[in-house]
Amino acid sequence: MSGKSYLIVGLGNIGPEYALTRHNLGFMVLDAWAQASNAVFETRRYGDLAVLNVKGREFYLLKPSTYMNLSGNAVRYWMSRLPVTEESLMIVCDDLNLPFGSIRMRKKGSDGGHNGLKNINEMIGTTEYSRVRIGIGNDFIRGEQAGYVTGELSEEEKSKVPQLCEKAIEGIRIWAFEGADRAMNLVNSKAKSVENEQ
Repeated sequence: MSGKSYLIVGLGNIGPEYALTRHNLGFMVLDAWAQASNAVFETRRYGDLAVLNVKGREFYLLKPSTYMNLSGNAVRYWMSRLPVTEESLMIVCDDLNLPFGSIRMRKKGSDGGHNGLKNINEMIGTTEYSRVRIGIGNDFIRGEQAGYVTGELSEEEKSKVPQLCEKAIEGIRIWAFEGADRAMNLVNSKAKSVENEQ
């Protein structure tokens, strides 16, 4: 992959009431990465930003403060301010269409019904960017999707979050240093589900 800078955007909703909800797995991945790297998030326009320097490359970790459905505002703004292109953009989000614990990386694609991705697609005018989708399952009654995604993770699910974050971070690093195809081959086969490893 060309370039030395990457914008990694974890999707979620701000506020303590959302901190441990399914929809905030994107935030959780970035928080885990920053903590492991002794990086600190600073409140900036449209979100909290942390900067990591890894082997001479810069990773800008962004947690939008726009709430999920307007995530595209933050992505568009920071893409215009940072030395990054769609090729070096990675979105980390939850996914109802995958079982809890599954991780999938893609180089492009539709929003899959995810409001955050939908808004990003609209605001930056393309679907040609990479994303890591973390499965949250779909164990909810018809019509109760909103309550499910903003509901708190179960204790069992919370216990698996650290391992999920670790695998997602590993995938993003491989994506940056070895390319999207290599990362997808490893992440999509090796990290199918943490449930299988418990």
